[in-house]
Order: sequence, then C-alpha cells, then structure tokens
Amino acid sequence: MAQNSGLTRTLLTKVDISVAGREAVVARVEVAPGARAGRHTHPGDEISYVLEGQVELLIDGQPPRVVKAGEALVIPAGVVHDAHNAGDATVRLLAVYVVEKGKPLATPAP
Repeated sequence: MAQNSGLTRTLLTKVDISVAGREAVVARVEVAPGARAGRHTHPGDEISYVLEGQVELLIDGQPPRVVKAGEALVIPAGVVHDAHNAGDATVRLLAVYVVEKGKPLATPAP
C-alpha cells in the first residue's frame, strides 16, 4: 500500500463483501511521533479504532478533534481528512475500509 512518510498501513486482510463492487480492507495503521497522514480521501468509508496513543483528526469543514486510545472514528467516503500525531509515541489504529474494488485505498488531496 502506498504510504506517506511517517504513516504505515499494514494490510491484514482484504475480502469481498455482500455489497456488489465493494470490498473490506482491514489494516494496522501506525502514525509516527510528529507525523501527519497527509490530506487524502478514500473510495469508501473508513472505520478506525485507536489502539494506542492519540491522534488529532482533521476533517475538512469540521473543527479538529483528538481521538484517544479506546475511541473510534468514522470518515465517510470521499471526505478530505488528515491525522496528526503531535505526541512523542507512535499512534496505532485498527482500520477497516469498505471501499470500491479496484480503486486505490487512499488518494492524496490538495
């Protein structure tokens, strides 16, 4: 999977789901201390659970919010967003993407 510097997505599984033309991608995501994911979108919904640390979630049109270990977040398809790890420890998330088959998992946004 294409990665931004400081962001690592490790594919755990990718499977077809009951919705035609969609698949579920499950990944372990790590954001290094001081790193940003970079503004991007997904061709489907992202549902993530923060396993360790906390991340500042930046969604276009919304105020920034901090999501901590034990909390979850949902980002709808096509919404431009970024994540920033302002801390000194790696943030670890479990992410499930329900996306259109055959499209890149993430696309950079201006």
